[in-house]
Order: sequence, then C-alpha cells, then structure tokens
Amino acid sequence: MRFLACAGGLALAQASHALDLSFPVDCVLGETCFIQNYVDADPSSDYADFTCNRLSYDGHKGTDVALPAARDMEDGVPVLSAADGTVVGLRDGVPEHLPGEEMRFPEGQDCGNGVVILHDDGWETQYCHLAQGSVIVNTGDAVLAGQQLGEIGMSGRTEFPHLHMSLRRDGAVIDPFDPVPDATCGAPQTEQLWQPPLPYEAGGVLQAGFASGVPEFDTIKIGDAHQEVLQTAEGALVFWAHLFGTREGDELHMTITGPEGEFFDNTVTFDRTQAQAFRAGGRRLHDGNTVPGAYEGIARHMRDGREIGVIRANTVFF
Repeated sequence: MRFLACAGGLALAQASHALDLSFPVDCVLGETCFIQNYVDADPSSDYADFTCNRLSYDGHKGTDVALPAARDMEDGVPVLSAADGTVVGLRDGVPEHLPGEEMRFPEGQDCGNGVVILHDDGWETQYCHLAQGSVIVNTGDAVLAGQQLGEIGMSGRTEFPHLHMSLRRDGAVIDPFDPVPDATCGAPQTEQLWQPPLPYEAGGVLQAGFASGVPEFDTIKIGDAHQEVLQTAEGALVFWAHLFGTREGDELHMTITGPEGEFFDNTVTFDRTQAQAFRAGGRRLHDGNTVPGAYEGIARHMRDGREIGVIRANTVFF
C-alpha cells in the first residue's frame, strides 16, 4: 500500500492537460470554513502565497481548508474527492488531538489519516489530517468528484482543524490557484484549476464571543470560550475576536453595546503578521455600569481603511 508524505520542498511541473477540481470540503467557504494556507510560491527560505501575501509558510505544498474552531468537527465535516480517480493509498487509525495538546503520530506520518487518489494524465491528489476512523473508501476504489472520502480532523502534524490537500502531476507539486511551471508570486496568473474559481480572502474574522475575563487562546481555538450568559457578579465583561491572516498595520475595531447604549469602544493595531491571532477588550464591572440585560459585541477587521471581515456576538447579563 502506497502513501506519500506531505513534508518537503516545492517542486515544479508542467501543468498542461489541466485537471478540473471541485472544492474538497462540504462547507461554505468564507462562512463555515476558510483557506488558511496556500502553496508556498517563494523558492527561497522565505515564503509567500501566489498573490505575494503571507498565507503560507516555507515549503508548504498544499491548500489548507480550515474550520474556525475544533468544536466544528463534532458533527462531521465531509472531505470530498476533488476529481474522478482511483484510490491508490490511504491511512486511518492515527490518533487525534485538540489545539494545545501533544501531537501523537508515528514518525513519517505527519499527514495523519488520509487518502491519495490517482487521476488521469499523471495527476494525483492527497488529503491529510482526516478524523480518526472517518475514512470510508478502500485502496482500489474508483471515486467520483464530490464523493466523500472521510471527515476533517486533527491527526498528524497540525495545530488547527483542517484538510491539507496537495495536488501533484508526475510527482511534482502544482498550485491549483496558479498552475504555471516556475511561477513566482505576483506573476500574471493563469486560470485556476478550481471550477468554479475560488475567491481569495486575505484574512478575516473567524469567531467572536463574550467571557468574564480574557480567555486562553487554546480555549478559543477549541471553541469553548464564548459564554452566552454571564452573571453580573463575575467581575468583568470581555469581548474577544479570533482572526486569521492579520498583517502588520491591520486594525481591529471592537464595540460593545448594552441596555444603556455604548459600553465599550476600542481600536487596536496589529504590530506583526500572524497566521491566526486574537484580541480581547472590555470593562470591569462596578455599581455604576452593571446593568442586567442583553449585550452585543461587534468586531471589524480593517486593512488600509477597508473592512475585510466583521462578526457579531451576543450575551445576556443577569
């Protein structure tokens, strides 16, 4: 049984006889899932995605379709074959972990649980980090585009719940967003292999919520940080927001409104580029501002004066 590792550097290949790809996850891009990382388009020790932005890392060889939080895996998020083909390798049974927990996988199994599919003309797709026990195909099976292979998980070397999908032709990596041999970031793009073409989102807001204090980042990434109900005796009202693709100079404008109008208003500026980040703000409670009722938080991710993401959350004081 053959299974290809997903570690290693970027190789280049001829992308003639293009393969049409369908989106490999049953989710709504920009709502219930997002693209965290693209193929590294910088051949040096630095990194860049195909637009010359920073949604990648050095040597990254695939497209990462991520969920906002680990709890989003609980109902099962199907991973789908991106094209017709034949299953030529698979792995299941690698244990999973949650954000912040120790990664547990045998040496050489960084991809975790996954599937490799061979397509026509030397094309091959690989699907990594699937949920343990979720793989529902067998080696030798013929599969159709859109057919379920398994579910998104956190197996192998991963810090967040996502599908890593690699595309290769004759063993060399191809970026489905910019499938040109020797392409570097910022060069004129050719037509995507994704059909229909996928939008590029260079950052945004993933989650937001309320808490009685500043939550731990791992608690946010798991999906356990938001409190729908808070007691006025807890001492503080804090609104937090979880973002991806933040760049140096980006701003996050956070407001809280309650029964008496504005409760909190603040803007923070990011001092560095990060794959994911969170910020929190609020006020300590005292006799003068502890008013029971409904509160709404709004977080707006701003870049160069333009809103690139907004999210709302609500809580109730009693």
